[in-house]
Amino acid sequence: MFGLFKKKKKTEIEKLQARYTGLMKEWHALSSINRSESDSKYEEAENIAKQIEKLKNETT
Repeated sequence: MFGLFKKKKKTEIEKLQARYTGLMKEWHALSSINRSESDSKYEEAENIAKQIEKLKNETT
């Protein structure tokens, strides 16, 4: 009963997906303001997407 309100711990993939989503939002916001910073955010998001795919392939 006391475990009813405990937060579920996020998996590594869930953490990376949240980070990816945040970076993509930043990328979109910067795309019309600062192109070089926008490109940097996109590259970082793509690296995280590769990590997510790697983790998904390892778990299957």
